[in-house]
Amino acid sequence: MVKLIIDNKEIEAEEGKNLLQACLDNNIYIPNLCYLHGMDNPPASCRMCFVEIEGEHKPVTSCTVRVKDGMVVKTDTPDIRQLQRTALQLLLSVHDVDCAHCPANKKCELQRIAKFLKVGLKPKRLELLLKEPEIDDEHPLLDYYPNRCVLCGKCIHVCKTKLGQPLLAFARRGFYTTISFYGEKPASDLNSSCKNCLACVEICPVSAITLKNDSDQIAEA
Repeated sequence: MVKLIIDNKEIEAEEGKNLLQACLDNNIYIPNLCYLHGMDNPPASCRMCFVEIEGEHKPVTSCTVRVKDGMVVKTDTPDIRQLQRTALQLLLSVHDVDCAHCPANKKCELQRIAKFLKVGLKPKRLELLLKEPEIDDEHPLLDYYPNRCVLCGKCIHVCKTKLGQPLLAFARRGFYTTISFYGEKPASDLNSSCKNCLACVEICPVSAITLKNDSDQIAEA
């Protein structure tokens, strides 16, 4: 175990442990969307988990840093909060904020982050841009809502972890990036594979992937 200082508080952690995880384990919340415990190479794609580390010239993503003895970290500086708020506002500008009709309401990670950062869920400075169609319902068991999706990649990671190779992948680029369900396997294989897993539904922080309304399809599959 090594000692480090986070926000003027001394904590202990295993040397080499993920810094974000060390903070979360010690009840120091850092906004994050794409990190999962146990990831070997976190993607740092959400750009939320920035911290300042003594000796570094600029903020760094805590999910990509390993704990070292004597490390001094700050998670709550004005510069850090500004970076996080900007990232969140950009994300919300392409997000369909319809909390009342969303299964993730009151357990949504976006809601949690917005409350923590004191950011409104409907940014006034940025134009709202949404994708079409609103729902991708081509999967035999699941519905995908592109305008809820935060492209965190957690669904892809857990799918690969549980099944050996992912049946999901990022598709297209830029603003038009979405999640594709079919990966390298034919649609006929998805019914049995997905029916026995559903990890993507459980891990999604914003209910962008849900079971189809007709639950009888699972029993019939």
